[in-house]
Amino acid sequence: MIVDARAKAWVSLHLTGAGPRPLVALLRAFGSPEAVLDATPAQRKAVVPAAAARQLAARPPADRLAAALAWLETPGHEIVALDDADYPPSLLEIGDPPPLLYCLGRRELLARPAFAVVGSRNATPQGVADAEAFAAALSAAGLTIVSGLALGIDAAAHRGALTERGSSIAVVGTGLDRVYPARNRDLAHDLAVRGLLLSEFAPGTPPLPANFPRRNRLISGLARGLLVVEATLASGSLITARLAADQGREVFALPGSIHSPFSKGCHRLIRDGAKLVETAQDILEELALPAAAVPADREPACAIDPDAQAILAALGYDPADVDGLAARTGRPAAAVLAALTALELDGRVAALPGGRWQRRA
Repeated sequence: MIVDARAKAWVSLHLTGAGPRPLVALLRAFGSPEAVLDATPAQRKAVVPAAAARQLAARPPADRLAAALAWLETPGHEIVALDDADYPPSLLEIGDPPPLLYCLGRRELLARPAFAVVGSRNATPQGVADAEAFAAALSAAGLTIVSGLALGIDAAAHRGALTERGSSIAVVGTGLDRVYPARNRDLAHDLAVRGLLLSEFAPGTPPLPANFPRRNRLISGLARGLLVVEATLASGSLITARLAADQGREVFALPGSIHSPFSKGCHRLIRDGAKLVETAQDILEELALPAAAVPADREPACAIDPDAQAILAALGYDPADVDGLAARTGRPAAAVLAALTALELDGRVAALPGGRWQRRA
C-alpha cells in the first residue's frame, strides 16, 4: 500500500490509544483524521471526555508508528478506514465500530454477505467435521464465512469455507504481523491468499486476553447471522452469540448429545431462543437465501464386516469406551478395540482423550 499523508494520519490517530467511541465522535466533528490531529486540546475536549483528549495530545509512540507504517508499505498490506467507500456497512450498525481495520488478503470480501461460524477450541472430531461441512455449504451458497482463527471449530470453519466460492474472513485478536495460535500458521497463510485476515489491532499487538472479546464483536458484527457448532457452558462462543443477538443478528445452534459437555452451551442457546439447525439449508431458508448444492463432507464409506457393524451400532452417537462397548455387545475388549481401529481407519469413528471413541458418520 502507498503510505500517503492520509494513511499516516489514520495510523497515527489509531495508535494514540483512544477508544473507538471517542475517535468516531472526533471524526464526525472534525471530518478527517488530519483535522483531528491538527485540532487543539481545547477543541477536542469540547467533543470527547478529557481523558480521551489527553491521549490524543500525547501522540503515538514513535517506534510503534514506524513499525505500523513499515508493515503497511509491504504489498498486500492495507488499512480500511471509517471514511473508505468499502468500509463494511454492517459494522456501522454496532455500538462501537472500529475506526480503522488492518487487512491482508482479498479486501473485496468485505462487500459480500457474510455469516459467522464459531465454537469450542477443544472440539470433538464430529464437531470439526460438522463445522467444515456447514461452512462449505454456506460458502457454496455465496456467504463469506467469518470466524476467529482459533483452534477447533474456528479453524474448521475457515477450512471448509475456503473450498467454495464464498471464501472466509478471519478476525484476529493480534496485529497482523503475527499468527495466534501458531499452530494455525499454514491456515493463516492460506487465508491471506484466498481469503482475508482482518484486525482492529495495529501490527506489533500481542495476543492479550482483553483483545479477544473485542474481536468477537466484530465477528458477529460483520455477519448476517451466527452459528455455534459446539460450546461448553463456559465457552467464549456464548459471549459472541450474545453479542450477535444484541446486534440484531440471527443466532443458530447445532444440537448434540445430552451427555456431551460440548453440547450444553448450544442447548442453552436454543432454550434462550437460538434457532436449532440440522442442515445448512435450515440457515439459508431462515436468511431467505437461495439454496446451493450442499457438498458432501466425505466420500462414501466402504462396506464393513458384521462385527465392526455391530460395534458401530452399539456406539451410537455418544462417546463410549472399550469396556462399555464390550459390555453392550458381549464381545471381548480386544475384539472391540480391533473393530474400533478398523472403523477409525475407515473414517467412521475417532479416538477421543480418556480412552473414549466417537462416531463420525
